[in-house]
This record gives sequence, structure tokens and C-alpha cells, in this order.
Amino acid sequence: MKEHEIVEILKKNLDLDQIFVKGDGTHFQIVAISNIFRNMSYVEKQKVIYSLLMEFIINKQIHAVSIKTLTPDEWKNHQNYSDIIL
Repeated sequence: MKEHEIVEILKKNLDLDQIFVKGDGTHFQIVAISNIFRNMSYVEKQKVIYSLLMEFIINKQIHAVSIKTLTPDEWKNHQNYSDIIL
């Protein structure tokens, strides 16, 4: 699977301010920024992303995924970008 394919899937289905995806074909890191994550628990945020990618995980196009979800304010105010930037 290509990085741009994941970007397209997430952008098509979610109202995202920004999306960053980095990967090697089967292992991916995702940073998604949107107000939709406001007032969601960590688990709820993860479920939003995983639900859109589950088909690709099941058919082994994606083997592993690391997900960071933030609101625009969290992104703007984040003190240590090194743990988020891909």
C-alpha cells in the first residue's frame, strides 16, 4: 500500500485539517489533526482511524500502524514535535 492511498482514504472519510503518513509499504506512521478528535478518548480516536483501515489490515496490505491524533490546538501547542513529526 502507498502512503498517498492512506491519505486519500482518511481525507475522503474524515474532516481533517492535516494528515501526515510515512511508511515502507506495510508499516505506517500516521499523524491526523482535526477538531473531530476533540472530547474523544484515546481509544475512540484510535478506533476512528483503525475503522477506515481495517480492510487493509485484514488483507495484509498494512501490517503495522502507529497513530497520533490531535486537535489543531494540540498540534499548535505541542512542545515536542520530535515525537510526532514523521
